[in-house]
Amino acid sequence: MKKQNTAQKVSVAFAYIFYVCALVSIGAVAYFYQLHGGNHPAVAAWAAAIVFFIGGGVVLHVMGRADIPDFKIK
Repeated sequence: MKKQNTAQKVSVAFAYIFYVCALVSIGAVAYFYQLHGGNHPAVAAWAAAIVFFIGGGVVLHVMGRADIPDFKIK
């Protein structure tokens, strides 16, 4: 197991928060689709939020799990 700094741990924590937000957005898409149909702007906006949260979560997850070298001058 490699050592993670504090910023990487926070990044992974936010990645999981983004994944949960993506799941909530999926529920919102289903709700608004059922309520208004597929041509409503709310459905498109929540679908875009799904893409944003999944993409942001992946980026934060990779940043948090990367093996970053120590750049301190010794």
